[in-house]
Amino acid sequence: MNRRRDVFQAIADPSRRAILLLVATHSMTAGAIASNFDTARPTVSKHLQILTECELLGQEQKGREIYYYINAKKMKEVSDFIEPFRKLWDDRFNKLQDVMKKYKSKK
Repeated sequence: MNRRRDVFQAIADPSRRAILLLVATHSMTAGAIASNFDTARPTVSKHLQILTECELLGQEQKGREIYYYINAKKMKEVSDFIEPFRKLWDDRFNKLQDVMKKYKSKK
């Protein structure tokens, strides 16, 4: 069964977010990625599998090595989905900040 994973469940895990940050600038092998963590390599491999299944990471084979890289198109889709919520909360925090400034000036 080839079950497709949810992107937001994938990025909910701090280790997977750390992996995304690692490969954001350049592609890396599983071993190079695993060397940045204090967990067993199979654990990192599972994280890579999840990130690949939800298409946040892509794979490219170079010789005997498989390099993982960020899938910018998928990351943009996630960002585009989140953007309206970010704007909504920015507006709410700005309004709260205005209320707090008025409250402080009354004291």
